[in-house]
Amino acid sequence: MRAVIVAVGVAFLISLFCTPIAIKVFTRLKAGQPIRAEGPAMHQGKKGTPTMGGVVFILATVIAYVAGHLALTTLPDQQIAQVEPTITALVLLGLMVFSGAVGFLDDFLKVRKRNSAGLNKRGKLIGQILVGAVFGVVALYFPSTMTDAAGAVTNTETVGSTTLSFIRDIPALDVSKIGAVIIFIFVVMAATNGVNLTDGLDGLATGASVMVLAAYALIAFWQYRHWCADPDYTQAYCYTVRDPLEIALIAGAGAGACVGFLWWNTSPARIFMGDTGALGLGGLIAGMAMSTRTILLLPIIGGLFVIITMSVVIQIISFRTTGKRVFRMSPLQHHFELAGWSEVNIVVRFWIIAGIGVAIALGLFYSEFLANVT
Repeated sequence: MRAVIVAVGVAFLISLFCTPIAIKVFTRLKAGQPIRAEGPAMHQGKKGTPTMGGVVFILATVIAYVAGHLALTTLPDQQIAQVEPTITALVLLGLMVFSGAVGFLDDFLKVRKRNSAGLNKRGKLIGQILVGAVFGVVALYFPSTMTDAAGAVTNTETVGSTTLSFIRDIPALDVSKIGAVIIFIFVVMAATNGVNLTDGLDGLATGASVMVLAAYALIAFWQYRHWCADPDYTQAYCYTVRDPLEIALIAGAGAGACVGFLWWNTSPARIFMGDTGALGLGGLIAGMAMSTRTILLLPIIGGLFVIITMSVVIQIISFRTTGKRVFRMSPLQHHFELAGWSEVNIVVRFWIIAGIGVAIALGLFYSEFLANVT
């Protein structure tokens, strides 16, 4: 627990105090956010606000991960083996950094061209597929070799699983390693685009991501406390995952970094996360679902992202098939803007929806545990 708390605190402080520096730097570099002409008219006042702020909380998460590990140096020897830097960390932080890199390229092109076009759809799609494929292979083909104090191998799990999972793996739904990699690519694409579409109002995606990452920190830490690889855990019902404390540490660091960034990103935003932050957070969230073996629980934990993504899908299908729009504008948050809701009202109410999804998911997770230990 100490490592997680340290990581959360360090990430929060770095993000809180370094974001103003980023604001000054990006303003000096004239890295202002271009605003779509076809977007809501009230957004034109945001033109020129610095973007690419996701760089700050991505770096804060990585640095906080290192700080969290420094807090583990006094743990008993038999516990240190499972909390040293692992492939789990490589996968999770790699997904965040390299998904963020795809977004950074998109943001850079927007700023350079002085329009909202950025990286074309094909280029962004290829980037997401490559990131998902590379880290999906690492997650599925490199098992752990964790040893106990006596030198015996105690955990040979991979970061991901070849079976689909809800609260835990579902053995009957084995899709093979290749199938699992393909599914993970889809999850990465869905999560990154879901967060990106949600990032349309000040603080909306940041606040929702805080809740989702905090939920994964709780799930992973619970798995750590009831971990099959823990020699001190004697109960029959446990979680077969790899490096759950690593997952909790990184999820907590990501949540803390987002809270620090939210201080400056809330309305009226002084900086935007840009695609750098949105895709980075989406990649990290996808990795959380895979590593905690809760892929099918992700649509509930990230319920707001699903709702907003579906609003875009419905709008496109309706317009292409009937020539009519279901919403005044998509994504959904812009529909309510045009309906007269204030930006702050939309953000707070959507946060409530995000919180409900997280609460339901955590309730399902915990109730599954209770049902099997009583």
